[in-house]
Amino acid sequence: MKLLVQVAQLARTKHFSIRTEKAYAYWIARYIRFNGVRHPGTLGAPEVETFLTHLAVDGHVSASTQNQALGALLFLYRDVLRQEIGKLDAVRARRPQRIPLVLSVREVQQLLEQIERLPTTEPYGLMAKLMYGAGLRLLECCRLRVKDIDLERGQLSVRGGKGDKDRYVMLPVATRAGLSRQLDWRRALHERDLARGLGRVELPTALAVKFPHADHDLGWQFLFASTHRAFGPASSTRGCLGPRDDHRRPPARLDQTRRLPYPAPFVRYPPARSRPGHTHGARTAGT
Repeated sequence: MKLLVQVAQLARTKHFSIRTEKAYAYWIARYIRFNGVRHPGTLGAPEVETFLTHLAVDGHVSASTQNQALGALLFLYRDVLRQEIGKLDAVRARRPQRIPLVLSVREVQQLLEQIERLPTTEPYGLMAKLMYGAGLRLLECCRLRVKDIDLERGQLSVRGGKGDKDRYVMLPVATRAGLSRQLDWRRALHERDLARGLGRVELPTALAVKFPHADHDLGWQFLFASTHRAFGPASSTRGCLGPRDDHRRPPARLDQTRRLPYPAPFVRYPPARSRPGHTHGARTAGT
C-alpha cells in the first residue's frame, strides 16, 4: 500500500478534518521530495531537523506553518510508521508579537454596507453579517444546514466547529429577514432538484447508513448551497470543498452529484456579474 494512502486512511480513522488530512499529506510529500524521494522509513531525526531548519531559514515560513509541518511529520513517524524519532533540535521560526487590528463600530458598518453593495446576487452580505453577528468562522458559516436555523428561538446550531465541537449561538436580529428569504430560495431550489430525481447531500459520519433517505431531506441541505452540483468531499475527490475547484473531476452521472456549500473562502471567486445571464440560483446547462 502506498504511503500517502496509508496516511489518508489513518487520518480518516482518527476523524481528522479534510483540511488537516490534505495539509499533512502535503507536508509529508514535500518532506519526501526534499530528501531525494527516499522512503521516510529509511530517514530519521537528522533529516527531519534538516527539513524543519530549511523551512525556517530558507523558506522563511511562519512559526505556525513550521509547527504544522512538524505535526505532520510526527504523525507520519509515530502513527503511520510507528517509529520513534527522538528529540529534535531544529531551528524554530519565532512567533512575532503583533498588535491586533480592531475595527470601530462605524468601520464595521461601512464594511458590511460595502459587501451588501457588491454587484452580485449571491448572499455574501448575509453571510458576512452572520459571521460578524454570531461569531461564526468562515467554514462554519458556509456549512450551515437548513435545520441549524431556528428563527423561533433566535439561535443557530453550529455543528462540527473547531475541535469537532457543537455549540449554540444567538441569531442576530438584523439577519432574520435575509435568512427567511434564503430559506425560501433554498426550499424552492431543493424542490426543483427533487423533481429531477436529484436533491442529495453529503451527510456527516455514517448517518447515510442509519437514515438512508435523510440525504434527500430539506433539513440536511446546506443553507448556502452552491448553485452548481458536484461530487461531495467524502467521494473520490475528497477535500475539494467547492464545485468551482479546478481539480474536481466532472460527475460521471448526474444522480451522483451533491449540493455542496459555498466554496471557501468565497471571496476568492469572481462575482456573479462575470458569468453572463447569472441570477441567484441559476445553473449552467446540464447541472
